[in-house]
Amino acid sequence: MFFIKMIIGLYRKQFKKMLMIAITVMLGASIATAMLNVMLDVGDKINAELKSYGSNISVVSKSASVLSSLYEFEDTEESLSPDEYIVEEDIGKIKTVFWAFNITDVAPTYETYVTDSNGSKVKVVGAWFNHHLLLPTKEEVDLGITSMRSWWTVDGNWLDEQVAVDDAGNTIENLAMVGADYAKANNISVGDEITLSSSLGDALTQTVKVYGIYSSGDDEDSYIYTYLDFAQAFTGMDEYVKKIEVSALTTPDNELAKRAAIDPTSLTSSEYDLWYCTAYVSSICYQIMEVMPDTVASAVRQIADAESNILEKTELLMQLIAIVSIIAAALGISNLVTSSVMDRSAEIGLMKAIGAKNNQITVLVLLEVVIVAIIGNVFGYFLGYGFAQLIGHTVFGASVDMNGIVAVVVSFIIIVVTLIGSIPAVRLMLRLKPQEVLHGK
Repeated sequence: MFFIKMIIGLYRKQFKKMLMIAITVMLGASIATAMLNVMLDVGDKINAELKSYGSNISVVSKSASVLSSLYEFEDTEESLSPDEYIVEEDIGKIKTVFWAFNITDVAPTYETYVTDSNGSKVKVVGAWFNHHLLLPTKEEVDLGITSMRSWWTVDGNWLDEQVAVDDAGNTIENLAMVGADYAKANNISVGDEITLSSSLGDALTQTVKVYGIYSSGDDEDSYIYTYLDFAQAFTGMDEYVKKIEVSALTTPDNELAKRAAIDPTSLTSSEYDLWYCTAYVSSICYQIMEVMPDTVASAVRQIADAESNILEKTELLMQLIAIVSIIAAALGISNLVTSSVMDRSAEIGLMKAIGAKNNQITVLVLLEVVIVAIIGNVFGYFLGYGFAQLIGHTVFGASVDMNGIVAVVVSFIIIVVTLIGSIPAVRLMLRLKPQEVLHGK
């Protein structure tokens, strides 16, 4: 009861100082809460942002992988060997792996060289555009390169299989998107028609209508993109694709992931289970090859490394901001508590003079400060929630999920920091001598 009366009396006498301590704690807790919650939730959001800049996994047949490893050039003619291709009907298996929900998009492509009406060779790339696929699991998804090429600027329209394919899966009209460089070199506009022919397969000649002109900023600006079955028809390889691009939400690589990428058999049983059940790009590649044994799935290192580096640096930045905010709060608490003790030196001296022990006074002072810190921490959590949502909507255009463990961690840190920040005040209080304080020295 004595302690309670002393605490209430303190809050009445030093309301402004206690309020400043609460505000200091609130600000430190709010920033730490916001940064930690964003840090824990930012991984998927950054991955989702980066997925719009291309796939991070490439799947090819084993034969094609061996050839590309042996030779550092690209043939301009098709060998038409089925061993160098992937069976199109197997593509849906990719969405049946353990991390299927992390695989956000899949886009098979088929490339061939044809001759245009000017007698020039041009690469035609057949691909899925918003392709509706029934998976082996009976689920239905829409997949294609549209979201993987979101940085393209398009004059005209994107191809869309949902409106250009009949119930049998055949294209109703031969449409294509041409690269800006090719269009400029051949004076092509949206709506023009191009005649393309190939001497491979059935020596087919087809006419396509330009549905859009895209600018990618790289070599693709000299290509022609069209529907997959249209490109396959030039060589008679209707059942095959050359490459599959895969976009997957992944966890940044660590030492375990790097070892597993080199040789999964080198891992212990527990390490293997941890690696397999974590969304590393190497484990997703491994699982794809499990369901498609005749293929080689590999990470597109530029994209995968960029994801890891950006995510690691972003998380480090947020950790540093949280740490700095906590340190600033500790310094503020230390100064305010020390000032409070100095203002109460006569009161503390009197308490010592009438028999109060140092440990009793210490507990009283710390209890007073901790109660204020807890109140400030509660308000700080809700303020931090607001900060986190502001960051989420401003930077990522989405809300940030609040993690309950953050509230526990921040509360513990705040209490510890409050106690540590009170150490200088406690040391000053312990050095106070009743006879000197009471005589005004």
